[in-house]
Amino acid sequence: MSGEVLEHCGLAETHADLMRNIVSLRVSQDLFDDLSDHPADWDAAIALELATKPPLFSSAQPVLYRPFEEARWNDAIHYPFRHWMRSRYSDGSFGVWYGADSIETTVHETVHHWRSGFLQDAGFTRPGIRAERKLYRVRCDAALVDLRPAVAHVPALVDPADYSLTQQIGARLHREGHPGLVSRSARCDGDIHGVLNPAVLSDPRQVCFLTYSTTDGGVVVEREPGQVWMRLAG
Repeated sequence: MSGEVLEHCGLAETHADLMRNIVSLRVSQDLFDDLSDHPADWDAAIALELATKPPLFSSAQPVLYRPFEEARWNDAIHYPFRHWMRSRYSDGSFGVWYGADSIETTVHETVHHWRSGFLQDAGFTRPGIRAERKLYRVRCDAALVDLRPAVAHVPALVDPADYSLTQQIGARLHREGHPGLVSRSARCDGDIHGVLNPAVLSDPRQVCFLTYSTTDGGVVVEREPGQVWMRLAG
């Protein structure tokens, strides 16, 4: 079946910023303040972590700026390639990085997975549940397999719940060494990008924070605290 889909595909020469939407906190928390009441102990714990943590990222930046650059890279790019999970284009045996053409597309995608996955699985279906997100722009430079022309011929590519076909496609592209793909979103009128090779991603830049809140009628999204920016029904 994946061969039939790929007959309708081409390559999308991609040299653009993609939007990445991840779980985060608007206000950071000290990870070590529960260990001790003394700031000197916090400093010692941080120093120990820095001394023993393996280097995950190499940079040409001066040493002074590397911790901040590495943190952005880990947040915006690195995580899904080290923490594999099942998704639309992966059966969980390899990592896929997902980005989108706009903030709005990322919101539709992530709200769906937050509500139908995490909240429903945990039994949290009442109004008033909140989640905080962080948005990055990430540069992508690659020739991506373009699945968009195939959607009209194979609607299963955007099936809202059945990932069997798309996981077959993702597995084949991963096995054959393709850097990634671009397709239509199953949640809205937008494009999503699934990247299989982190080498084609670079230059992560923070854009904004978002807050999701469940309501009786769906989810509201705040870009600035207290100001509704989007409403999603359902």
